[in-house]
Amino acid sequence: MKRSFDLLVIGGGINGCGIARDAAGRGLNVGLAEMNDIGSATSASSTKLFHGGLRYLEYFEFRLVREALIERETLLRAMPHISWPMRFVLPYHESMRFDATTPTSKLLGLVMPWMKGRRPAWLIRLGLFMYDHLGGRKILPGTSSVDLRNSAEGKPLNAKFEKAYEYSDCWVEDSRLVVLNARDAEARGATIMVKEKVVSADTVDGMWHVTLENTETGVQRMVHAKLLVNAAGPWVGDVLRGTLKSNHQGGVRLVRGSHIVTKRLFDHDKCYFFQGTDGRIIFAIPYETDFTLIGTTDAEHKDASVKPECTPEEQDYLINFINQYLDAPIAKKDVVWTYSGVRPLYDDGASTATAATRDYVIKMDNSRAAPALNVFGGKITTYRCLAESALEEIQNIFPSIPGPWTAGVALPGGDFPVDGVQELIGHLQQKYSFLTERWATRLVRAYGTEAAVMLKDATAKEDLGEDFGATLTQREVEWLMDHEYVHEAADVVWRRSKLGLRMSAPQIAELDAWIKARLSKTQSAAAAAE
Repeated sequence: MKRSFDLLVIGGGINGCGIARDAAGRGLNVGLAEMNDIGSATSASSTKLFHGGLRYLEYFEFRLVREALIERETLLRAMPHISWPMRFVLPYHESMRFDATTPTSKLLGLVMPWMKGRRPAWLIRLGLFMYDHLGGRKILPGTSSVDLRNSAEGKPLNAKFEKAYEYSDCWVEDSRLVVLNARDAEARGATIMVKEKVVSADTVDGMWHVTLENTETGVQRMVHAKLLVNAAGPWVGDVLRGTLKSNHQGGVRLVRGSHIVTKRLFDHDKCYFFQGTDGRIIFAIPYETDFTLIGTTDAEHKDASVKPECTPEEQDYLINFINQYLDAPIAKKDVVWTYSGVRPLYDDGASTATAATRDYVIKMDNSRAAPALNVFGGKITTYRCLAESALEEIQNIFPSIPGPWTAGVALPGGDFPVDGVQELIGHLQQKYSFLTERWATRLVRAYGTEAAVMLKDATAKEDLGEDFGATLTQREVEWLMDHEYVHEAADVVWRRSKLGLRMSAPQIAELDAWIKARLSKTQSAAAAAE
């Protein structure tokens, strides 16, 4: 185990893993410490979208939107197995209104006071025109109009909605994105340390002396680093003030985003972009084939140590919101799962959680005898740009490192064309005739070209070992443990996949016991070999 690094990243979310990958690819000796599972907090709880952020145009965040729009296609090329294009349907009705606090709403109120906060069609179309052209699309189709009165998109909606606009963004499997960045960082020489919490950090002779504690065994050890990167997400402020003992200015605003999942609500593969009377928006997204994902909320979350949960009030809010649009309203009994995450937004002093910036802020701290880089905010779509910005900040510390390299470079399993998913599924079924189309699709959407590497020389389902349910086999779980840092069942069924939606509680408990037993055997063998 390495004891000394050029750069030690604190936090295994998408920003931390993205920075570790970029830095390792430039030849730096990189370590990453994550106190829980890779991508187990904010990065596993997003709305699962690579998007420019259409609503951010109302806040005049043109730089952020443009960067995100450009990134959509850059990322799509690098991970076509876990990300794909999606069309978004924005129903229009003349009663729609702005959030009264946005800069656009205030400007419109000055020049057209008779509109009284309504959303005129021309303004929505102008915003979509900008959305189409700010990022220079090459793959994704542009905006079109939809007649909801006689279309599949209009069938689930209240009859008052007769017209809609349709535009493009992308879906992403957020948890898999994080773990694939960690894996690629490791393949390029980084040391990924899961279940290792940074409990103290002191400077000695211009170096960081960092104490790590294994959260499963309690064993502590010390590592050294020239530079610390604080990418702790919701805990970035705690690490900054507590662990690093810094007086550096910079704050984080914790905003909880909650989602609900229901049985499938509509018979097409497009997403809905719904605008509320309170000025907020939610998405209703096709999810895991048989479900619909609805979210998100924006609520202040005071304490990062308190696990975020979708409250009854938030469930009611999302149900009431979507019922303003649906022809057949839903109720709480229709909710099959909920999840919630905390967004660590940069505290820009905005009056509401909704108005707080989604842009990222990176600040170098030289107040101690060794440098530290603190990462605030950000969104999943711009994680790669954030990593490049972080590397630019540390250029003077490591002046010999080469320049940016990650744009378009495939993540593990993503080395095939953007439009090649169906062909890959077909090839997998030809090679492994026991796979159903649904099973093969799941494997390709998770592992891409590595699905065949995982299945190896299997000729029958029985060759894959124990069947844990929902097409999850021993062979796949062993792969996840050996290659993707899995320590418990939740890592598998709620982060590396969403098979928890299809597995029973006894099945998940059996899987957890099997993983723990194999992990114990592996650890005992490693200890005996030392």
